Amino acid sequence: MQKKKEIKILRNNNPIGIFDSGFGGLTVMSAINKALPSESLIYFGDTAHVPYGAKSQNAIIKFSKDITSFLISNKVKLIVVACNTASALALPVLEKTLKVPVIGVIAPGARAAVDASKKLRIGIIGTEGTIGSKSYPKAIKKLAKAKTYQQSCPLFVPLVEEGLTDGEITDSVVKKYIKPLLAKNIDTLVLGCTHYPLLRKILEKNLEKNIVLVDSAKSTVLEVKRILEQKSLLASKSGKKYLKFYVSDNPEKFKKIGKRFFSKNITDVKKINLTN
Repeated sequence: MQKKKEIKILRNNNPIGIFDSGFGGLTVMSAINKALPSESLIYFGDTAHVPYGAKSQNAIIKFSKDITSFLISNKVKLIVVACNTASALALPVLEKTLKVPVIGVIAPGARAAVDASKKLRIGIIGTEGTIGSKSYPKAIKKLAKAKTYQQSCPLFVPLVEEGLTDGEITDSVVKKYIKPLLAKNIDTLVLGCTHYPLLRKILEKNLEKNIVLVDSAKSTVLEVKRILEQKSLLASKSGKKYLKFYVSDNPEKFKKIGKRFFSKNITDVKKINLTN
């Protein structure tokens, strides 16, 4: 009995795996780190293939399988697909093939949007891949009879990664993208990309005051906590916690840009080649 208890504690103290095409998933990792401070976290940024938004579904499924295999080799107890595009296009495949719980950011974001919307008129902004998949409208439709309106914003990711989260250029791009959604009288706007929380201030500046912004990162944390509690996998407070960062290319750039998303310095990043 004592040996079984020790094995359970060891498994509980295994890390949570998180991955994204690049930096954006660090907003999800940061939220998990704050909400579940006893948990060890391993992050993989697929910087060799960023951005995923314009890639084919087959390519995204392959990248996601390679990354999750690497995370499983690091004995993760749960995997978070901290990328809206990968959640939209690869999550169903991962759910069928992985033996650990795997969650994306779309279902939690959809639930949060429905809960926040009084008029059930919901706008969604995201990459071309996420918007093209119609994953958010499908997820929202399962929960409520809401009107959904989508807008792809392909310039948002490069603007964020260049550090242009405010200023005249970004302001004009934001106005262009949200104008069609404002015309639909939305009362809720889903940030359907993990880069977009860094644009919250400039979005709020250009939105009407009654419009609620939904950050799927925050709702994803609640889902992570729920699953860990349900499966009795929460880490013990006495366990030794660690944070690890891996990328498929350019670790120095990741360290430099990553701190904007993670809200603290990232000092150690390892490059991993996932292809044989």
